[in-house]
Amino acid sequence: MQDPLWIKSLLGVHIAAGATAFLMAPLALVAAKGGKAHRRWGKIYFWSMALVASTALVLALYRPIFFLALVAVFSFYAAFSAYRVLFQKNLPSGQKVTWPDWGAAVFTFACSFALALLGLVRVVHNLSIPAIVFGFLGMWLSAKSIWRFLHPPKEKMFWWYEHLGNMLVSYIAAWTAFTVTTIGRFVHGGWLIWVLPTIIGSPAIALTTAYYKRKFTPRAKIGTSSNA
Repeated sequence: MQDPLWIKSLLGVHIAAGATAFLMAPLALVAAKGGKAHRRWGKIYFWSMALVASTALVLALYRPIFFLALVAVFSFYAAFSAYRVLFQKNLPSGQKVTWPDWGAAVFTFACSFALALLGLVRVVHNLSIPAIVFGFLGMWLSAKSIWRFLHPPKEKMFWWYEHLGNMLVSYIAAWTAFTVTTIGRFVHGGWLIWVLPTIIGSPAIALTTAYYKRKFTPRAKIGTSSNA
């Protein structure tokens, strides 16, 4: 039985949005941080990822493939939390977190817990390991946000590290989708293809974050000494 026209159309939108996000992320990364180009490419990337996640959720529930639906939730949350922290950084402490922030974090944690559970009880068979990896990653991302909501960070540049790290996590998710849909069809039973971008990307995120922490630390010290 063939899929109805609206599903085929939605798949076309999903692919187009994914391709756009895939191309916009490098442009935002190489552009001067905080500049007009960076903000422009970053906004296009974010809304493309929103379209990717929403269409993926509908497509996955239509099949139904709950594994992909739950992966779509945590993948978008990485971009969502990275985008939201830019609005939260300059607000008074009592206004920094709103109900969409709480709702998205709690919903993502619940979905990620369900995803990890699917892997642990081997409901998804050959995708058990990716389900566990992505489930725990989603729980870590959302739990980290919830902790920040309850314990506002004192580090001045916390928003930079959160924005950079979570955007890179969302881009790894885009790379995972690209890898699975292009190479995955030639690799039978290959769960490794699902987690390979995460294995490669996680150290890259840690190294990039460490680089900027070293870069910003001298400035913070200079500012402290000059005000003393």
